[in-house]
Amino acid sequence: METHIKVPIGMSMLEAAHEHDIELEGACEGSCACSTCHVIVRLVSGESCLENFRLPFLQLKFSSKLTPRTHGQDMEYYNKLEDPTDEENDMLDLAFGLTETSRLGCQMTAKPELDGICLELPSATRNFAVDRITNDIFGMVHSHTVIVYKRHNHLRIKGLGD
Repeated sequence: METHIKVPIGMSMLEAAHEHDIELEGACEGSCACSTCHVIVRLVSGESCLENFRLPFLQLKFSSKLTPRTHGQDMEYYNKLEDPTDEENDMLDLAFGLTETSRLGCQMTAKPELDGICLELPSATRNFAVDRITNDIFGMVHSHTVIVYKRHNHLRIKGLGD
């Protein structure tokens, strides 16, 4: 499955996903207070950028079928991003399936330098906002973290749009 969308330069990846009904949770509504918009920066080689697109838009692509990843290319695109803030790093520590190239979609904004980047959506999110604490029959306290499993998708930013 692939979905292509146009996203204005400066829009966050979380906003772009929500605007186009793409499954990226964002429980805190982009305030950098959770890890549910966790994405993994990837680059898939062998796919050329789309033609006929110019500023001020980037084209985003969601795909569930990608070729094997190349770590060096992933890091090349990851390094084009601004460094994560301490607040973002704190939230990333809570993310399900954290990798070296993990970021929060609410903290990533579309910019021309990111042409060709691919954002992989992890197969699950950990949402502490819906955690609950219960007592068992022996009076022991248990915390239940809700982990939501979802289909494996990818967000692809390719080309520059009109």
